Formats: sequence, C-alpha cells, structure tokens
Amino acid sequence: MTYDPISRTFLDFFRERGHETVPDCSLIPPPGDPVLFTTSGMHPLTPYLEGRPHPLGRRLVNVQRCLRTTDLDEVGDSTHLTLFRMLGSWSLGDYDLPQSLRWGYVLLRDGFGIDHDRLHVTVFGGDDQVGPDEASQRIWEEIGLPVELTGEENWWSNGPTGPCGPDTELFVWTGDGPPRGTPGTDDRWMELWNHVGMRYHRHPDGRLTPLRQSNVDTGMGFERLEMVLRGHRSVFEGDGLVPWVRGVGDVWGLRDEPLRLVGDHLRSSVAVVGDGVCPSNTGRGYVLRRLLRRALTTLWRDDPSRSLSDLPTGPVRHTLDGFGQRVTVDEVRQVFSGEERRFRELLRRGRPVVSRRRSRGPLTDEDYRDLHDTHGLPRDLVDGLLSEAR
Repeated sequence: MTYDPISRTFLDFFRERGHETVPDCSLIPPPGDPVLFTTSGMHPLTPYLEGRPHPLGRRLVNVQRCLRTTDLDEVGDSTHLTLFRMLGSWSLGDYDLPQSLRWGYVLLRDGFGIDHDRLHVTVFGGDDQVGPDEASQRIWEEIGLPVELTGEENWWSNGPTGPCGPDTELFVWTGDGPPRGTPGTDDRWMELWNHVGMRYHRHPDGRLTPLRQSNVDTGMGFERLEMVLRGHRSVFEGDGLVPWVRGVGDVWGLRDEPLRLVGDHLRSSVAVVGDGVCPSNTGRGYVLRRLLRRALTTLWRDDPSRSLSDLPTGPVRHTLDGFGQRVTVDEVRQVFSGEERRFRELLRRGRPVVSRRRSRGPLTDEDYRDLHDTHGLPRDLVDGLLSEAR
C-alpha cells in the first residue's frame, strides 16, 4: 500500500461513518498559540475539543503533518521520526470512546488486514484523581485482545495544561514468529494507534475539571502503519523517507543510525523551511537551527569537509511536493548554506573557548550557562566539542 491507498482507506472508513475531512494545515500554529509547532492532529482542533462548534460538524477525520522534538534522542532508531503524518479521527461531543475502539479494531483487522493475534492494548488503570477506564477494558476483553493496565503512560495531554484524558494504546507485533511478552517487556511491540477519551481540562495547579463535552481523539502515525502493512523493518523504508535514505547514503556514505538521523533532520528542516521558518536563536527558528546543527555535527564527525551544498535536489523536491509547499529548492539551499556558514564560524570560535574552560577542570552548570549566555554556545554543542577533544 502506497501513501494514497493507505490514507484513502483510513479516510474512507471514517467518511462512511459520517466524518467530514479536515484539510491538512501548516506546521505553524495560528497566531496566539503558545506551542511552536503542530505536534498532533488534535492540536489545530483544541478550541473545538473545548466546546466551540466546528463548522464541519461533530465527526472529523484528517491526515495532518506534525513535528515533534520531544523524542530527538530516539531519532535514529527504526520507529521514531521528527516529522511525520498523523492519521486522526475525532468525535466532538458525539460518540463515546468504546465506539471509537470498536471501529478502530474493525479498521485494523478488515480495512488494513492486520492479524488479530499481532495486536496488544494498554488501558489507563487509574490514579489519585481519575479511576480506571473500565469501559475500554471491557471492550477489549469482549473483542479478545490482551489488555494491560498502566498509569500515566495511558494518560494523554498535549502539554502541562489544557484538554486531556485517559487513552488506549494499540500495539502491533513487529518481530519474527509469534508475539512474545508485552509492550512493557519486549520492544518489538510498536505503538501504532492512540484513542483518547478527551474529557478533562488540566489547570496550572494540576486540578482536573470536566470539559463542556466529552470527546474522542485518535491518532495513528502514517509511517508506522506503512511499515506494518509493507512488512518493513523500519519507517525509513517508507515512501517519504526512501529518497532521503538513498540521497544521504549515496552522497556522504552514511549508514545505519547516522544515516537515519541526518536523513530525518534534513527532511524535517526542509518541511519547516517550506512552512516559512528561518534559523534564529529563539522559538521556531531555534528548533530549525538545532535540527540543522545536529545533522551537521553528525556529518562532520568523520569528515569535516562534508557540506550541505552537496545535498541532492531529489529528496528536497520530494518533501516540498509531498506537503504542497511553494518554497523552491534553491531557497531551501540558501537557508541551509547560510546556517552551515554560521555554524562553522561558531565552531571555529568556540573550540579554543571550551578548551580553555575545560583546562580548569570538569565543566559546571555555571560554566555551561556562561558559555551559552556569553559566547552563544549551547550545552549540546559544548558537549560535542568536549567529546571531539577526547
């Protein structure tokens, strides 16, 4: 299944059940939103989850581009990406979470052909404010899937405050042979689809109060689903990543984790630039700067002469076209080359500064703060220079 059939199967399933399609929107949230990037399909729908009527109705579905930096240290393995597509469905005060779970199971089993025996679910087991999600547990027991009760792992929110609630996570077995263990004991169980009973609002003091309406919010990573359906070992074998894996591997000779990290970060950077962001020291620009500099740090680890100017046109064009972005390849190259020049200059100036500071002994938190505030050297860059000197 390629991108179109996978997304079409998902969208058609929910459209047949009365859902209207919400268009994919930019990675940049609307003005006034404190979050830097759209991190989930539900993010643009927050006002409607809180009770505002949506112009398209109470049942919605879409495929939304998302960017998350919370898992940067895990990017480079077989399942984590910074930029990804999220397949999402919503009930805005309409049907309940058990109905969503029933539909989700039917879609995975009949729509996508995923074997019942490859699935495992986890359910919120309760805490000191909210009891266990017994309704969801009963559904899964009726269906016959193994159920594991957990704590905060099955409580979903998009930040420290705002809409939140208990969730069910559907895991799929990605290993050879029959499934073994549980998602908590064997990492070959991969999280695939999250169904959230979005019915609470968390306040700054930690209190929970009911939302004006009880909602359902689901999100499934397209690239992970593609990996499962095609029998791949990695999300980097999917249509959106293959051009980057080939391009980065061919031009710089990278393999394995460095190849995946550089490919992911450059692809993510292209999409961020395509949505209008330029590198800077704050906000969204700093996220872009960090992505590019992490990629360059990896590239230069074995060969400081490597340059983003050698990046093939094909992967850049593929990503811009895939997200319908009107920025040109040349404009992306200008942003990348400018940031590379600045980073090379910062490293040139930073090496002797860090070396002198290190000669006095191990760096303290105060040293790191001063290097950042006085010399513009962030902690991860300082650590990179220190490891470089060993």
